Amino acid sequence: MEIRRRNNVTVTGNPQGRTVVLAHGFGCDQNMWRLTVPALARDYRIVLFDYVGSGRSDLSAFSEDRYGSLDGYARDVVEICEALDVREAVFVGHSVSAMIGVLAAALAPDRIGAHVMVAPSPRYIDDEGYRGGFSPQDIEELLASLESNYLGWSAAMAPVIMGNAERPELGDELTTSFCATDPDMARVFARTTFLSDSRDDLKGVRVPTLVLECTQDAIAPREVGAYVHQAIEGSELVTLDATGHCPHLSAPGVTNVAITSFLRTLA
Repeated sequence: MEIRRRNNVTVTGNPQGRTVVLAHGFGCDQNMWRLTVPALARDYRIVLFDYVGSGRSDLSAFSEDRYGSLDGYARDVVEICEALDVREAVFVGHSVSAMIGVLAAALAPDRIGAHVMVAPSPRYIDDEGYRGGFSPQDIEELLASLESNYLGWSAAMAPVIMGNAERPELGDELTTSFCATDPDMARVFARTTFLSDSRDDLKGVRVPTLVLECTQDAIAPREVGAYVHQAIEGSELVTLDATGHCPHLSAPGVTNVAITSFLRTLA
């Protein structure tokens, strides 16, 4: 119960079905999956949760030492799976959560049996022979702005991250989500996220993997999707007819079709 309370764990769907863990990205919470849950609930047992510092998680459980690296979040995922006796789950991770899922699977291979990576990025900063979408200066300026005025940064960046400018209500929702996140904890998660480099970890993925990318994404350009696909042997890459970094909100129909089609291929 302590783990479930810490991460505000919710279990729904078909208790007899294979477990699907839905993991939100930076600045979000489990509510961001509300348009995906109905597409899965009949056939799958669904586990939702909030990372510590997000949503309705137990903020008193936050530790900068633990959550100053993606490993701390991955340990939380493993502990949630252990608490629920989850085995061979399909881990659906949005954005940075895709990499957290990779790390969690390395820690406890019996707990995660497949990955769905929604707009993943193993590294946000450009490197020699690699395009992550941001220069080192871009990231330092982003983090400096976030740390000096988190609410102002949220109002400016959330619509950019969401994309779909013709639907401002989507950007407004993400802004609200960002602003509801504890600023001090968000700063730690942001630095952990945008300075991470999980490229080498991708080589260890040996389970069925679906990589979902959007046609235009300010956070994870298509070069990143291609890189992740190439790095994970046997993975499937699907380019959604969607724009922005949150297709499960902006284009839930095509996103859900891609996820459910992949799930049906699993043994």
